[in-house]
Amino acid sequence: MMKRYSKSLQKVLLLSFTMLLACNKDYLELNPIGSVNESILATKSGVDGVLIGAYSLLDGAGAVGGGIWGSLTVMASVASDDAHTGTEPNGLLASYEGYSHDPTTSATDEKWRFLYAAVQRSNDVLRLLPKVSDISEADALQIKAEAMFLRGVYHLELAKLWRNVPYVDETITYDAGNYTVSNTEPVWPKIEADLQFAVANLTPTKSDVGRANSWAAKSFLAKVYMFQNKFTEAKTLLDDIIANGVTVNGKKYALADAYFDNFLTAKKHGPEVVFAVQMSVYDGSNGANGNGADLYNGPFGGPPSCCYGWLQPSFDLVNAYQTDAATGLPLFDTYNQNPVKNDQGLESSQPFTPHTGTLDSRLDWVVGRRGIPYLDWGLHPGKAWIRQQLTGGPYSVIKNITTQERVSQDRENAAMNSPYNMIRFADVLLWAAEAEVEVGSLAKAEEYVNRVRARAANPAGWVKKYIDDKNPLKGFTDVPAANYKVGLYKGHFSQQGKEYARKAVRFERRLELALEHQRFFDLQRYDNGTGFMATTLNTYLNYETNVPKYDNKAYMPNTNFTKGKNEVYPIPQAQIDLSMKDGKPTLKQNPGY
Repeated sequence: MMKRYSKSLQKVLLLSFTMLLACNKDYLELNPIGSVNESILATKSGVDGVLIGAYSLLDGAGAVGGGIWGSLTVMASVASDDAHTGTEPNGLLASYEGYSHDPTTSATDEKWRFLYAAVQRSNDVLRLLPKVSDISEADALQIKAEAMFLRGVYHLELAKLWRNVPYVDETITYDAGNYTVSNTEPVWPKIEADLQFAVANLTPTKSDVGRANSWAAKSFLAKVYMFQNKFTEAKTLLDDIIANGVTVNGKKYALADAYFDNFLTAKKHGPEVVFAVQMSVYDGSNGANGNGADLYNGPFGGPPSCCYGWLQPSFDLVNAYQTDAATGLPLFDTYNQNPVKNDQGLESSQPFTPHTGTLDSRLDWVVGRRGIPYLDWGLHPGKAWIRQQLTGGPYSVIKNITTQERVSQDRENAAMNSPYNMIRFADVLLWAAEAEVEVGSLAKAEEYVNRVRARAANPAGWVKKYIDDKNPLKGFTDVPAANYKVGLYKGHFSQQGKEYARKAVRFERRLELALEHQRFFDLQRYDNGTGFMATTLNTYLNYETNVPKYDNKAYMPNTNFTKGKNEVYPIPQAQIDLSMKDGKPTLKQNPGY
């Protein structure tokens, strides 16, 4: 639904909607060539088209500052302990992985400009809506609620990255001269207000699966509460969502039968989808409407991806999937003591036997590793599918890679049509577990975690060996591809206490949501001024940069996460320079930059 609007309307959207804080005044005074008269847009179909234009930016492309740098996720993905930059071992992405970026780093400014362009598209809907005459009151209310939902979501993305950001509503315009908005006022209450309006007014189901319903709005509001450690408020919402929530097409929220169903286009619109960004290929856009956030991932040089191989899973992440051989539970503090066997430093022609110890079954749906089936593409050959193993490591990402069976339908050039899950039901369950640990019942928290782990423990959803390694399209046997063992907690939370339970919930989020671009922001939430994030990431960096035959230090020689600084990104200097009012900038730089 979202990505399929007419080329003429797309031109209007691209030319007419501007990010007021990010553009100079001369640009704002230009009359866009070929723009459509407002009277044409001031119709039910016109304002809905403008709304679709606001939805369309959820994939991170299609407006000023867009493209791969403008995606909602890419910068922070390599700044956590989930993954390395991969591809070339230097340059822009490496500066984010190594925390050497600064207020003048170009991608930071591009991300800022893009997200505020998205905010402005949402505001354009709200400005236009009162002028529409051929629309019912009920339909107008839904459009308004969806626009406010999107404005809240885009401001949430801004707050996650920078914390101290201006809130821009529909009253902020160049003509009014009020566009130099300060970032010193708290933004969270205003994001809450947008989402609360959406919660109160959106319908529980929609005719188009890509639109937001009331339950998606409740889930994003719960997420905003979680970022503020408002666990009591979050718990109330999450209890309701778990008990009563439905997808936009009316399915009761539930975990998908198999973990990887969440990342297959053929399985989209299932019961686990709370809110997903819709993607499309072969629609006349030459792949431009495909999955923008994950466009360049996958094995470099191998047929599953065909492109760059960014976001190579870290050694630390892979090791974290080890389990206790007796209980099948995670090894919270000791998983790096006996690392998962890998082929770092080996040629694909050299012999290699994969790790034989017990592993969480989700590992091989998250990470491509030597000797293990990579979907239906064949056994991962190791270095032959890695661009620069010395500096990127031996692993490949799998999520959002299409299958060989459906590649002609699901991939155009490098772009896939797999939806990007901004929130899925496993996310909700694990937030609820977190809230229960802090303000509720440890037993209930364990119940929620076990619901997630039970799926991983079910052999029906494990990666299996091929019938014929030389012809993977023949299908799979019933034999597990590795030594999977996933156990459930059995009263551990209540017996071991709150600190143990908190650690278990956080660890489960890492395993379940790995490489879904959540980890950096989860670490933000956990920190709350304690230094937890700095301790976690510096411990990770110390381990990762000393892995044998891995030369991460070659392009990040002084890598260190600085407490009180690197938890958020610097306000782009270009934006500070543009924010002058009465000779002084209205934007204040974040601490440490």
